[in-house]
Order: sequence, then C-alpha cells, then structure tokens
Amino acid sequence: MFDMSWGEVLVIGAVALIVIGPKDLPKALRTVGQMTAKMRRMAGEFQSQFNEAMREAELEDVKKQLEGVDQSVSSLNTGFDPIRTARDELKGAIKKEPPKPAIPSSAGVPSPLIGPGAQSNPADPTDMPSVDLPVVPLPPREPPLPAPAAAPEPAVKSPPA
Repeated sequence: MFDMSWGEVLVIGAVALIVIGPKDLPKALRTVGQMTAKMRRMAGEFQSQFNEAMREAELEDVKKQLEGVDQSVSSLNTGFDPIRTARDELKGAIKKEPPKPAIPSSAGVPSPLIGPGAQSNPADPTDMPSVDLPVVPLPPREPPLPAPAAAPEPAVKSPPA
C-alpha cells in the first residue's frame, strides 16, 4: 500500500516519539491501528457490495436473455402441435376420395406394378411407390453336375464259426 522502507519507518517513529512524547505514544499508536482497521473494514464492505451489485447486474442480463429465448421459443411453439396435425391428416385421408390414376390404363390391361406407367395409391399405406429399375440380364445357367456313381457295396464275409 505505502512504499516505505525500514529507514523511513524508523525516522517517522523517532519524530512521533519526540512530538507526542513517550507517555501518550501507546495511545496514539492504538488509535492509529484502530483507524487503520476501520478503513480496511470499510474498504472490504465496499468491495463486497460492489461485487454483489455486479453479480446482480449480470443476473439481470442473464434473466433478460432467458426471457428473450423463452419468448422466441413460445412463438415457435404456437404452430407445432403434432397430435392435431396427425388428426387433421387422418381426417383428410378418410374424407378424401381415392386418387384417380394419372395415366389411363389401356382397356382391360392392368397397369404394371414396376416400370414405365406404374401406378401407386398414396391413400393406401401398403402400396409402395413405383420405381423404375434397370433391367439386368441374368447370367447363363451352368449345366448341372453329373451325379456321382454309386460305389458298389463291399461284400461282407461272415467270420468262420
């Protein structure tokens, strides 16, 4: 706190001894110590109050930020209701007529399930959408292997009796 060397402290003590006198010097030193302790306590209290005010200010900032996030989240949640959405989709699927094929099929010939002109029914969950798959030729079949020749059974000789 104070930048004083031992020599300077010794000079101040000698001057205080001469000016105050040896009889009142202990009372003066006690009073100086008490005042120093009061000043330190006051400085500590000020510092703690200042730190508390800073924490409160930070808490208020964080609280404002959380309120802003809460408001933005609540504004996003107004349109999100999965149960209502599923119910509306099911009601719409039940009320809706089955879709008519986009490509009319030839008279009496059923439409193919795979390939060009394939049809799918989006209202039927078991009906999968058609996919144009490339045609890959199968490799030629190999001739079957000849059956192994039956081995003749060895003649069993009966032991002499």
